[in-house]
Amino acid sequence: MYREWNKKINLISRRDIDNLEIHHLLHSLSIAKIFPFKPGTRIMDAGTGGGLPGLPLSIFFPEVEFTLVDSIEKKIRVVVEIRSELGLTNVNPVRNRLEDIRDQFDFITGRAVAQLPYLYRLLRNKISQRSFHTFPNGMIYLKGGDFDSELTASGPAYQIYSLSDYFSEDFFQTKKVVHLYELSNR
Repeated sequence: MYREWNKKINLISRRDIDNLEIHHLLHSLSIAKIFPFKPGTRIMDAGTGGGLPGLPLSIFFPEVEFTLVDSIEKKIRVVVEIRSELGLTNVNPVRNRLEDIRDQFDFITGRAVAQLPYLYRLLRNKISQRSFHTFPNGMIYLKGGDFDSELTASGPAYQIYSLSDYFSEDFFQTKKVVHLYELSNR
């Protein structure tokens, strides 16, 4: 479906569409390798674009509620169509600006949306204080390359997971999952 939609709307770089399975779908699902979300968890995928990482995760976690948010109408339209084609009942696509979302979520996912400190400050009040996982509620962000300068001692607590510990493909050598959270949520 992504390949077909990508011909109409640029969801994934045309240069990278041949790497859809590893660079986009498996990369999205890498979150599931680290975080076993319980049924009833509420997750907002911030700046979802064409539904990544939210749609693959919603298939993997059918008892978790996903709200996929993007401000671009045509991208949310694609998410609505893919949700419909797959019969996903745990996905709520929302066209809105992130700062205008009023709900609270257990976790907020993101992938190449904005710099981490800015995004965390923007969205931290949307993270529920009620936690029922062994890991604290917070933001779970897919990131590549060197970003140490983005994370400082004055910001939220964080843990970094190297995806090369889980996957052998070259693509994952520089990829990380970053979990940002408030110490009070621990």
